[in-house]
Parts: sequence; C-alpha cells; structure tokens
Amino acid sequence: MSVIEASLRASGISRIAGVDEAGRGPCAGPLIIAAVILKDLNSPNLSRVRDSKALREKVREELYGVIINESLSYSIVEISPLEIDALGLHKSNLEGMRRAINSLEIAPEYVLTDGYPIEGLSIPALAVWKGDQVALTISAASILAKVYRDRIMIEMDSKYPGYHFAKHKGYITSAHTGALKKLGACDIHRRSFSNIVSLN
Repeated sequence: MSVIEASLRASGISRIAGVDEAGRGPCAGPLIIAAVILKDLNSPNLSRVRDSKALREKVREELYGVIINESLSYSIVEISPLEIDALGLHKSNLEGMRRAINSLEIAPEYVLTDGYPIEGLSIPALAVWKGDQVALTISAASILAKVYRDRIMIEMDSKYPGYHFAKHKGYITSAHTGALKKLGACDIHRRSFSNIVSLN
C-alpha cells in the first residue's frame, strides 16, 4: 500500500480504484485499460504485486487470477487500432480509462491513475507519477491490462502468421520491422503510427 492509499484509507475511503494501461507503445494490436478495486490492500495474497514491467511473464500470469479473486470489482476495456487511429493515442488512453472506471460494477470512492489525469470524472481522482511502481491498486491494474493484452497478441500470432506477434506483442523490434517490410501491414496495425505510414 502506498502512502497515498494509506492516507485515503485513514480518512475513511475504502473503495479505491487503480487504473492503468498496456499497449501505448506497440504499432500493432489494441490498447488495453484495466481498473480494479481491491478488497484488502493488506492481503498477503497481494504481496508479490508490482508494476507489471518488473515481473516475469509467468509471475504476471499467476497474479492475474489472484488479483481478480482479491478484487471487489474490476473491468478491462479494449481500444481497437481503428479507434486509436481515429482519436489519437492519448485521447484513446483517456477515453479507455473513463470507460474502465464507469464499467466497474461497484462505484469507487476515489480513483488513482498512472501518470495521466482524467477529465470529466464525477469521482475524486489523482494522477500518480510512476503510479504503477508506487501504488498497489495501480500495479494490480497494470498486471490485469498486461496479461489480458499479451493473451490477445498470442491469439493474433495464429491469425496473422509471419509477424511473430506472440514474441514481440506488437512492439517495434527488428523482427517485426522485417516482417512489415516483407508482408506489409495487417488489419491490427495502427495506420497512424509513423513506421506504418512509412510503408506506403
């Protein structure tokens, strides 16, 4: 539990939602945003929860189910490449955060987001710098989003053979760049991203 979460709990606020995304950087695949309200921030079952980027894939997969079981409510929202191209990445991220919060079955009393403030919320909210590294609720959301997105990209590897999506998850690697030069862009590539635009 972070100092912020502890302060909120001390003031009588118990339903704290953490919100985070996965997939801002890739040039292929959806943007995934997760929101989660944890039942007990002091639960020993959550002791391994960290920023998803600091955890091995196997550990993230193990924690995915743990977090869901330890949640009072959670939601996961998918923003398609088409919507990213239409709205832009940043607007898509903020819209996804709003959708994820509004999709929670239990309304939070307070919302913590990783880095970006969300306009237009009726619920008090705070953007936390490097929140996925310091706030348990945001770290939990980061794991939900990351695992959910990785599973999608593994499925896309079978649907679009030759791009190796299971390996790089849509990020721009030398192997991905080589596949793009050979095969061109497919349906799940983000047409507004500069390396995809340059293919034309």
